[in-house]
Amino acid sequence: MTAPKRKTRANGEGTIYQRRDGRWEAAGYVLAADGSRKRVRVYGTTRKNAADRLAEKITDSNRGLPVATADSTVGIYLTYWLGSVAVHRLRENTHTRYATCIRLYLKPGLGTKKLSRLTTRDVRTFLDRLRTTCQCCAQELDAAKHQCCAVDECCDKRLSPLTVTYVHSVLKSALEHAVREDELPRNVARNVKTTAPRPRRFQPLTATEARQLLQAASDDRLHALYELALRTGLRKGELLGLHWEDLDLDSGTASIHRSLQRTRTGGLTTLHTKTRASERRIALPTECINSLKRHRERQEEERNATKVGWKDSGLIFTTPTGGPLDPANMTRRFGRLLDRAGLRRIRFHDLRHSTATLLLEQGVDLVVIKELLGHAHIGVTAGVYAHVRLRLQRQAIDTLNDALGQADDGPADSPATAVVR
Repeated sequence: MTAPKRKTRANGEGTIYQRRDGRWEAAGYVLAADGSRKRVRVYGTTRKNAADRLAEKITDSNRGLPVATADSTVGIYLTYWLGSVAVHRLRENTHTRYATCIRLYLKPGLGTKKLSRLTTRDVRTFLDRLRTTCQCCAQELDAAKHQCCAVDECCDKRLSPLTVTYVHSVLKSALEHAVREDELPRNVARNVKTTAPRPRRFQPLTATEARQLLQAASDDRLHALYELALRTGLRKGELLGLHWEDLDLDSGTASIHRSLQRTRTGGLTTLHTKTRASERRIALPTECINSLKRHRERQEEERNATKVGWKDSGLIFTTPTGGPLDPANMTRRFGRLLDRAGLRRIRFHDLRHSTATLLLEQGVDLVVIKELLGHAHIGVTAGVYAHVRLRLQRQAIDTLNDALGQADDGPADSPATAVVR
């Protein structure tokens, strides 16, 4: 009797076996992020589950897509994650900021560490060093100018707590993907707790200053834009990305579902709004409806005057020839408007904060403000404008104190008839 023929694995199928802990492990060779071929291991609760995961990685490898392995260094893995994973999930400007963060801080600080050997202590030490190290010295920024740190006169230029927190969040996102791909058992960066940076202080416009700004902008060709910004709290990109088809001036509403941004590869590009919650339909104040109608008439006059050179973009707020307005140019234009109005310098984004602050001070419900601004969660709205809520609480307490301190000669309410709500 002949022995049963042993089943052979197909070429490239890899090795699959059951571990002592009951899980199945599959191992095979794939194209690594550094261009070499390395052995990768994946795990599953069943043999088929582990085989499918390995087959997916081998398929990607055969298509020329590199696969990160636990044997890779942190620098190689970050390159793989940025180019093969994050690029498909992030907006282009966000991806550019991630790339800068990885190039300037994460690779120099942790790039040579083995991904599988990265510890919580390594991450904590790296972040502590990032907080205390002068970046001019670390990046030799003054070497070409032969000044400051280059001549042993350290300028002590350190990163802000907000930047350090941002670097930490990028690392956490990258390692979280490694955990999902079974390259790491846990996300060691998530075990490091950093102090939440204090929110950036801003001084929104008062009601008097807001009226002063609108008065100064009354003869500006973009008066309708400033009116919308102050009365609805729209973001700058949302304002510049508005098309005439987004408006219903008869019913007095506007649909917000895109934003104009300048990207590195596409230049001025219309993108989706910041988040899904930012896609919203808002009511337009009567003043905005009137100013938009006047703006449309002016735009028609500019179109007729330009004739051949007019760019029919469909945008509401354009250059005098119909092209999109550059956000950076809009910022400079806004600065000149503040000077004309005799107001202090603020960011254009502070108009949005001014809207929310003024609405809160008028007693508008926080939920309504959240929907108007397009915040994803009401906690964001409550957190940003906590200083206003505290001031309103103080006013409420003072009002109650005044009421309790007044002498009342009339009959007091009896405990049985007093109503408490």
